[in-house]
Amino acid sequence: MTAQTQPASTTRDSFAFVQTLAGELSSGKIDMPSFPDIAARVRKVLSDEFVSSKQVVKVVSTEPALAGKLMMIANSVAMNPNGARITDLNTAITRIGLNMVRSASLSFAMEQIRKSEAFASLRAPMTALWERSVLVASLSYVIAKRLTSNNPDTAMLAGLMHGMGKLYILTRAAKHPALFSDAPTYNQIVRDWHSSIAKAILENWDINEEIVAAVEGYEDLERDHKGPSDLTDVLTVANLLASFHEYPEAIELNMQGVKACSRMGLTKESAQTILKESGEEVASLRSALGS
Repeated sequence: MTAQTQPASTTRDSFAFVQTLAGELSSGKIDMPSFPDIAARVRKVLSDEFVSSKQVVKVVSTEPALAGKLMMIANSVAMNPNGARITDLNTAITRIGLNMVRSASLSFAMEQIRKSEAFASLRAPMTALWERSVLVASLSYVIAKRLTSNNPDTAMLAGLMHGMGKLYILTRAAKHPALFSDAPTYNQIVRDWHSSIAKAILENWDINEEIVAAVEGYEDLERDHKGPSDLTDVLTVANLLASFHEYPEAIELNMQGVKACSRMGLTKESAQTILKESGEEVASLRSALGS
């Protein structure tokens, strides 16, 4: 159904929704709704670049479920390939690093939002969006580690956050149920607005500029720059491989013209090798993050 043929009520609803998004974006105060307090406290303590692992442990330990998630990540195949089991939170945080703590707190927060009765009607699309983010994050970690000099932990965090704009729009659309009956209009709104909204959210969270730039620009397949592959390239390629990880035979055609792939020297064969050889690593990260 096109904008020309949809009911007038749906047209008015979509226009009102876009106006709401525009107003919230221009206010500069966009933030994710219903994020649990622990996620905000973790963000606050990690905003101090000189924070100690003991300070982080003190905050994280107030939420056993988050502490457990950090332990799972620290003992995952990707983080702990030698299999020496970590049993205390301080060692776990020291092992995985602060960006991974950010990733774990974001994952925990998303679990709480998905369980919220306020968004019960959105549980299926919210879960699908989060599972996609976790897959992109896991692939970002592997790609950064294997093909570039970018920090894998930072790449994972960028992957987890790349869908924040889409998530924000989804939660806001809960008050405009007519939008969901007109998928083309809703999807167009998402395409038009998600990257600028994600940028605003991450800037409000004081996320570093490299991640903000990656989340804002990863969909530009013709993006060019000098020098080695950067974080935006990693996120671009991870998003591409996530789309075709179940159909690796279709990767080659979809890599054509993607400059990030060229900068990495990625070929059909190397892409398929990464998907095959990193399977256990990606699976362990997806499991630890809650996908």
